[in-house]
Amino acid sequence: MTTPLSTPDPAARALLLDAVHFDAHGLVTVVAQQHDTGEVLMVAWMNRAALAETLATGRVTYWSRSRQELWRKGDTSGQVQKLVDIRLDCDGDTLLALVDQAGVACHTGRHNCFYRALRSNQLVALTEPEVDPKVLYGPKVLYGT
Repeated sequence: MTTPLSTPDPAARALLLDAVHFDAHGLVTVVAQQHDTGEVLMVAWMNRAALAETLATGRVTYWSRSRQELWRKGDTSGQVQKLVDIRLDCDGDTLLALVDQAGVACHTGRHNCFYRALRSNQLVALTEPEVDPKVLYGPKVLYGT
């Protein structure tokens, strides 16, 4: 079992928050990667509040652009991401969140969101869902399945 990132003190959190170059909408791209395998799980967005909460709690929190609210990964599905490390790229406009993923990361029920590729001139799914999305989120319609 990996030890999650120890919660940085308020001064250290402020240092990272001030180094991030949020876009015109107040967002920064976040790549979530499984810390021990290197598997890229998903890409999402954080605003300053989401990043601050992630750093303060160790539980990865994103900004939902569709719902316009904080999205605590796993609140609905139970598929929580614990922060192991967080890194800022050279331009300050992208974060790499090294996480310990509980269950699947993708809302389609797959382990990661990067499951489609061109094969024989067709876009095909490389993996099947591990969990029925209706079990994770209820009967609502999902996109990208």
